[in-house]
Amino acid sequence: MSADVQFASLPAIADSDAPKSRGNLAAAALRFGSLLAFASIFVVFSLTAPYFFTIGNIGNVLGQSAIAGVLAIGLTIVLIAGGSNVVTGGIDLSLAANMGLSAAVYASLIQLGYSDATAAVGAVLTGFAIGAVNAAAVVLAGIVPLLATLAVMNVVAGLELVLTQNTVVPASTDVLTAISTSDSFGVPILAYILIGFTAIVAAIIQYTPLGLRLYAVGDFPDAARAAGLPLKRLVASAFIASGLCGGLAGVLSVSYLSGSTTGSGEMLLPVVVTALLGSVFSRRLVPTITGTLISALFVGFLVNGFQLLNLPSTLVSGVQGLLILIVVSATTLLRKWEI
Repeated sequence: MSADVQFASLPAIADSDAPKSRGNLAAAALRFGSLLAFASIFVVFSLTAPYFFTIGNIGNVLGQSAIAGVLAIGLTIVLIAGGSNVVTGGIDLSLAANMGLSAAVYASLIQLGYSDATAAVGAVLTGFAIGAVNAAAVVLAGIVPLLATLAVMNVVAGLELVLTQNTVVPASTDVLTAISTSDSFGVPILAYILIGFTAIVAAIIQYTPLGLRLYAVGDFPDAARAAGLPLKRLVASAFIASGLCGGLAGVLSVSYLSGSTTGSGEMLLPVVVTALLGSVFSRRLVPTITGTLISALFVGFLVNGFQLLNLPSTLVSGVQGLLILIVVSATTLLRKWEI
């Protein structure tokens, strides 16, 4: 009797393993396809877009990707701690507005005669305050992150308009000039800042107990709660870290543009694309800091190639929206297969 039961259960086990096998194969194909798409885009633009495959242009893309990359890293931390489901999980839509207000604070303090150190502290504290408001809205008030950060985004954008009167606040100092320059190889200092910042955050998130706890809270909240992890504190810390990234991006933005900007909201779509696409470049299709860096370069080269070919900006936005749709759909389907 027991032998019959055992043999009868084998087909069921095989059937249950089949979706997982398909999911693993599909995940590997998605990762390989993403890397192949990256290489293909690089080759195609090198052959069709003038000056694309030059040291100066590659360095320019690295520098341009620094601001969006830092913001996307902040969003990635929120995705890790809150879960990568953008509807019910972690999301921070206030990051672009955060950068705009932080840049305005930095530039305004420079205009008032304060030092770069004081202005930088003011920008970072602005980002910290915005992150803390997001954390309070999500953790204490229990508002869904999508709605909470959307509301904060509009409030922050309004504060920026009040502070700047919807004008660009110029700022020029020796420190800002040093950050915006390039080395002897034509690589901007901003690129080195992005790589260094990525290395530091990746070391914390991917190789320390804190990072493991953030992953546990985002992927297995019930198990993390049963293990005694402070879920609310960890989720709140992720939003605060994201806010700090917004403050840092504000400083980098001022150095890159020599002042504040009135179009910071346009950064939101590229940042969301970069953070969500980063999971495709990871081994387990989960958000990672290194995956976000690769994604930032992918999006940066894609946008740069379109610009060199004089393609309309509306097409760029359309492609970025399509990337979000593809990534969210593919990763959602693959996770269902892996369950």
